[in-house]
Amino acid sequence: MKKAVLSLFLIGVLAFAVVASGCVSKEETTPTTSEQPKETTPAKLIWVSTQLNPPEERAFVQEVLLSEFKKETGIDVEFIAISYTDLATRLEAEETTGKVTIDVIGELHGGLDYFNSKGWLMDLSNMPALSGRTFISTFEKYATIGGKKVYVPWMSATYVMVINKKAFDYLPDGLTKDDVMKGTEKWTYDAFLAWAKKLKEATGSPQVGFPAGPKGLFVRFLHGYIYPAYTGYQAKAFDSPEAVTMWNYLKSLWPYVHPASTTWDAMSDPLLKGEVLIAWDHTARIKNAIETRPDDFVVVPVPRGPKGRGFILVVAGLAIPQNAPNPDAAWKLIDYLTKPETQVKVLEKVGFFPTVKEASGALPAGPLKILAEGVAAQSSTPDAVVAMIPNLGAKGGEFKAIYKEAFTRIVLNNEDPATVTKELGPKLKGLFEEVGIEVP
Repeated sequence: MKKAVLSLFLIGVLAFAVVASGCVSKEETTPTTSEQPKETTPAKLIWVSTQLNPPEERAFVQEVLLSEFKKETGIDVEFIAISYTDLATRLEAEETTGKVTIDVIGELHGGLDYFNSKGWLMDLSNMPALSGRTFISTFEKYATIGGKKVYVPWMSATYVMVINKKAFDYLPDGLTKDDVMKGTEKWTYDAFLAWAKKLKEATGSPQVGFPAGPKGLFVRFLHGYIYPAYTGYQAKAFDSPEAVTMWNYLKSLWPYVHPASTTWDAMSDPLLKGEVLIAWDHTARIKNAIETRPDDFVVVPVPRGPKGRGFILVVAGLAIPQNAPNPDAAWKLIDYLTKPETQVKVLEKVGFFPTVKEASGALPAGPLKILAEGVAAQSSTPDAVVAMIPNLGAKGGEFKAIYKEAFTRIVLNNEDPATVTKELGPKLKGLFEEVGIEVP
């Protein structure tokens, strides 16, 4: 009897010790990170990003953002700037071999959508809530694909027109400064052509500029702005009669575009040097001009075409690969990067706009306010035709090359637009068929 009592006593003590030591607990019955095992704090995270890659932006990430993150968490982060093609190649190789080294991915919506279609991204639905922020609903909608939380909205941007205020002295008849600033129905591509013509006649040289150089983003204007404005689509109506009308319009506009545009990769310097009075570019690439001389420039919506006011909405997200080595710590980095105060710093330093309402409502006055007002005006126009950069994966380069070829042949070399678009149209649409997505 004494032995039985002693045995029961020892069993009770052992059970108590197990519970007290934390080896068994109710909390651990529910996984905290999408079925990932509980991990210890890693010595270093690997964050691979196609965004914030220019030298000055990389310096900001490493010296400011990640330095502060390490102070808060004790976690080192290696930031790897990478091209989309190299990222896709690396991620595919790591996921195929099961030897994943990447903890966090920073990439545009289209790329993340493609990676998800390959099964390379973790479902973030079961991760802990990110408190203290409200993500803008449009971005949240895009981040959830097929019921799966593919990424966390990180940064947003678009492309806009920047006007040197001197240009308003040469507005054509029937167009007012208010029309341009607010993006009214009178601010059309035809009105833009008339304005460009008047500016050249008054100043003696072309005053419109585009980043049509080797590394410029002019191709985004072609497929995401003027094509939707004239045809209603980015690619579906590539060889339509409406597209021919659009290309003939560009041919008419080009004599009033600065000839150095085909060498310019960004428009901030040409604006500051006074080489042009009107320019189109990515918000991040004209930010320096606005900051340097905020009293001289305004940011306005792009003109409208027969089908509406076409423009691209750029959304960058943060994702975690399947089988990532440190998903819990990776989530801490995502938490930090999407805090309102962090997002305001990103806007101040590199010109990408917040994805959380709390940051958007606290935009600082001054140059950034000029940018923000222009972006808001463009986004809120009632005739908006919103375009997303297509998620063509490795075919993205071929997609851009087709538009560039069409521009070179039609506008620069004066070939017939109907002939060129009929030749290139099937190649363009074939890219979407190969990838298996709808032609936008």
